[in-house]
Amino acid sequence: MTFAYPAVLTLLTLPVLLLVWEWRRRGTVVALPFDHANARRGRWLEGTVKTANLLAPLLLAVAIILLAGPQRPLSQGTQRVLTNIELVLDVSGSMTAQYGDGRRADKAVEALQEFVSHRKGDAFGVTLFGTEVLHWVPLTKDLDALKHSAPFMKPEAMPPYMGGTRIGLALRSVHKILADRPKGDKMIVLISDGSSGDLRGQSDKISSDLNGDDIVLYYIHVANGQPQQEVYDIANRTGGEAFVAGDPAALQTVFEKIDAMQPAKFKPETPIPADNFRPFALAGLSMLALQLLTLFGIRFTPW
Repeated sequence: MTFAYPAVLTLLTLPVLLLVWEWRRRGTVVALPFDHANARRGRWLEGTVKTANLLAPLLLAVAIILLAGPQRPLSQGTQRVLTNIELVLDVSGSMTAQYGDGRRADKAVEALQEFVSHRKGDAFGVTLFGTEVLHWVPLTKDLDALKHSAPFMKPEAMPPYMGGTRIGLALRSVHKILADRPKGDKMIVLISDGSSGDLRGQSDKISSDLNGDDIVLYYIHVANGQPQQEVYDIANRTGGEAFVAGDPAALQTVFEKIDAMQPAKFKPETPIPADNFRPFALAGLSMLALQLLTLFGIRFTPW
């Protein structure tokens, strides 16, 4: 229990003093003929009348408490813990190869959009890479940004110097983006179909840098055969995993696995104070009704 204006509670000393005074006072003594008779004291009646007289100070105490603004903590439930997910897509020339009933690049973009649609509340960014790196969509919760940019994430839309595959460069560049995020979990989902020469001898350094900022890497190889060992090592060392998706169905299954491995997290929100007048108002109304009833007869004789 808290109060919006706790200083007002100092006024409770007044009803406390009135309670003590009302209970201890004797009032005006009037001598009657039968006072010297052997009549009983009537202590139960005296106690009842005094208790009835205490209702007025108690009502004053309730009024003071209401003026102080009683409050109670109100929980707002849970809040989703933000996950910053950087989607890193290979747009080299080999990504135009046949992949099921389409092309590797097109199927990868479709799977990315499906994955994003199941994780509303997270922040997504898109980085395209080949020989160079292009940060296409900044980290945002606006899922429409990914939807509207998807038609332009094609190898044929890229300049000629993007034709190679440099996974190491892409990971180092994305690491800088995620490291600057002030809060939330951090994850990289990288899709490629080739091997990268700039990873040789660099896997320890890259995995150490990612681990230092709690960034998890998931790698998806959209081609037959196994990806290079360095990719496996980096993914495993960061707490992620490397997958092989030889066809679109397998690609979809991989995204479902990633979603299950990194489920949405929730935390209780900080309670906020809410007005709590009801119990005191009901107590005050009850005492007021009782006070009115006692005025019909439970009182000291006025003379």
